Amino acid sequence: MQNPVEITFRGMAPSPAVEAAVTSWAERLGRFHPRIQHCRVWVELPHHHRRHGDRFQVKLVVSIPGDEIVVAHEHGHADVYLALADAFIAARRQLHDHACIRRGEIKHHHAA
Repeated sequence: MQNPVEITFRGMAPSPAVEAAVTSWAERLGRFHPRIQHCRVWVELPHHHRRHGDRFQVKLVVSIPGDEIVVAHEHGHADVYLALADAFIAARRQLHDHACIRRGEIKHHHAA
């Protein structure tokens, strides 16, 4: 990855353990797609829900040459590490699909 990862915490105190997990996931993503230019990550703990408990939400914006991959998991997880894993796995899937489209392996349909 060419630039560092930018991490923002919302509704919770910054956590060195969560920062380390984000950095680890971002490094793995960088090995999967070496042309990543920048990765912005928001980890949010919205207001408390009595019925479902606290649910962490993660949003990623991964910048690659000529495009951005955006992942936003709004339903969230009770475990911040599962929320991170889901978001980064979704980003990896989108990067893979993007690469396949660019190589012509998958047809990209334009809106009419």
